[in-house]
This record gives sequence, C-alpha cells and structure tokens, in this order.
Amino acid sequence: MVSVSFMLMGILFCICLVASNLLETKVVQFGPISMTAGFIVFPISYILNDCIAEVWGFRKARLIIWTGFFMNFFVVAMGGIAVALPAAPFWQGAEHFSFVFGLAPRIAFASLSAFLVGSFLNAWVMSRMKLRDKERHFAWRAVLSTLVGETADSIIFFPLAFGGLMPLGELLKLMALQVTAKTLYEIVALPLTSRVVRYVKRHEKTSVYDEGISYNILRIRELA
Repeated sequence: MVSVSFMLMGILFCICLVASNLLETKVVQFGPISMTAGFIVFPISYILNDCIAEVWGFRKARLIIWTGFFMNFFVVAMGGIAVALPAAPFWQGAEHFSFVFGLAPRIAFASLSAFLVGSFLNAWVMSRMKLRDKERHFAWRAVLSTLVGETADSIIFFPLAFGGLMPLGELLKLMALQVTAKTLYEIVALPLTSRVVRYVKRHEKTSVYDEGISYNILRIRELA
C-alpha cells in the first residue's frame, strides 16, 4: 500500500534528480568558489532519501532510489535522441539545446553510477543507525548518512567524469568542496527536515524499523 505522502516524496525525489542533471550544465561563482548550479537542488534528493528511509524504511527507499535512477536514465536517453534528430533549418537553438541535453556518455555514466552508490549508502546508514537509536538522534542520523552518501558520490563521480582532464590536486579540492557544501546544506535544512519527518510519522502513524530485512539493492519488489 502506497500513501499519498510517500508518493509525493517519491515524485519530488525524481524531479530533483532530473533537474540537477540539467542544472549541472551551468557553473556558478560565489567569490573564489565555483560549483555547478545542480548544487541548489541535488542535496534535496538526499534530504528526501533521509525522510523516506526514516519513516518507511530501507525497502521503500530502495524502490524510490531505483525509480529515480530509471527516470534519470530515461531523460538522459531521450535528451540524447532529441539532440541526434535533425534540426529544422529555421531553428536557431540547436547549439544551446545540445549543450544542455547532449550529456556526454562519460558524464552520464559517472552521474548515474555515483547516484546509485551514494543514495543506497545514505539509506543504509539511516536504517542501521535507526535500529540502534530508535526514535532518538534523527538529526545525527541525517547528517552522518548524508556525509557518507555524498562522500561516496563524489569519490565515484569526479574521477570518472574528470579524471585525466584536470590536475589531481584540483580534483581532490573539488571533491572536498562538494562534500562539505552539500553536508552543510543538510545541516541548514535540518529544522525543516525534522519537522517534516515528525509530521509524516504522526500523519502516517508509522515509523519502520528494518529488523531482519535484506539490504540487497536488487530486491526491488520486496516492499514489506
């Protein structure tokens, strides 16, 4: 049985992933710090991952993560097909359209791989810590799971996407900056995240503990 709250969070999770891929094509500057515009939305997917794993458990989080993966893959694939289709001779936007939607295969592979590993580690840490802490220390669980997930995401994404294209020192600095910034994002959003989790738990009258479940990420159909 899927509740309205779960469905809405799942939809928002998928939208954040698709939006972050499109926003990644713009690099923004804050003083001496440069990062992709995807930063403004991608960490929200980890916050939603935390909420889903906390309220409904790892099995429902597993379903949402795979759904987000396939939706993201679908948009990337459709974007590639659209770029390959011949443009009308009177249309002047082909170059800009290709820049946004023509995601290089290397970048797409790096992004999707990093997302899967980071998201599942995030959900796993939330699940295991909740078994230990019960209803206590949600904030600690949310921050630590995000730190683990974002670290894994960066360790996979940046070497796969940019290895050999920039100096190792710059690559390591970029990875550390992304992990730090996204974890701080989670910390700043914690008051709102905690309120949402408390509200959903009361509204749904549920708070799942993942006792005796399989953490096999391929068991998508195992929901209860």
